[in-house]
Amino acid sequence: MSAILTVTFNPALDMTGSVSALQPGDVNLVQNYTLHPAGKGVNVARVLTDLGATVAASGFLGADNQDPFAHLFTEHGIADHFLRVPGVSRTNVKLVEKAGRVTDLNFPGMAVEQADIEALTARLLSLAEHHEWIVLAGSLPPGVSTEQLTTWITTLRDAGKKVVVDTSQHALRAAVEATPWLVKPNEAELAQCLNAPISNEQAVLLARGEQLFNQGIANVVISRGVDGVLWRDKEGWLKAVAPAQSVVSTVGAGDSLVAGLVSGCQTGLSKEAALCRAVAISALAVTQVGVGVRNDEDVNQLIEKISVSPVELSVHAE
Repeated sequence: MSAILTVTFNPALDMTGSVSALQPGDVNLVQNYTLHPAGKGVNVARVLTDLGATVAASGFLGADNQDPFAHLFTEHGIADHFLRVPGVSRTNVKLVEKAGRVTDLNFPGMAVEQADIEALTARLLSLAEHHEWIVLAGSLPPGVSTEQLTTWITTLRDAGKKVVVDTSQHALRAAVEATPWLVKPNEAELAQCLNAPISNEQAVLLARGEQLFNQGIANVVISRGVDGVLWRDKEGWLKAVAPAQSVVSTVGAGDSLVAGLVSGCQTGLSKEAALCRAVAISALAVTQVGVGVRNDEDVNQLIEKISVSPVELSVHAE
């Protein structure tokens, strides 16, 4: 089984704090907090290792605060191929309220130079020789254009790699133009990508997702929070919904979903089995702070409770 490569262009140290209820414009007392290495691709790599995959990770990493990341990679057996660049990787702040609402303060990250981009490009091409599955996840740091993202995706796709993309806003639009193997927007990200009105009606979401599929993206996955996940491939649309969980934090749930999908596809699970497993992993992620599969038995038990069914596309959907 080939190794999986995850690429995080804009990693971060995530500071997650708990507050009773956020009071904008006032002093907020944080009850407790954690600080850990993150970034969407880093989170995906972390979950994949728990699922038994052989994982390598790359991207840009600030040389001045790399130690927590290096420790994480060593601890979990993730092959470290990050390009160190001068400066510090950003710190993002996530405030989790008792009711479950999360407020993200995501900073832009350190700027990278053209020489760094060229060095990372050479590294990705070298790594691609030994990795069939490549996950590009998260935002772009200052200095990296959406055109560069399109070039990376196109190059890897043309090399026969299964490129999975999880990003948002302008980066997602650029990624879609390059037709990767799989994209995973949530409802709001899908609407932004297509410059279409945001609607959580399933028929509308299916029609929007169908647009991406018809552009040549083989797998379109739409995450909908408590309303489940929709997946379109050549077999049609499939929907899976997990039972409601006691939410501690939703941070990392989408990354856990991506890891579960890639793991399931790589190991040859059927579409239904891969989706159920991924949704179970994602659902359990909201019951904890930080990512990681802590108990395989919990995942297996939740899989049995997931509702999964095919969905027909309405010809009247707009």
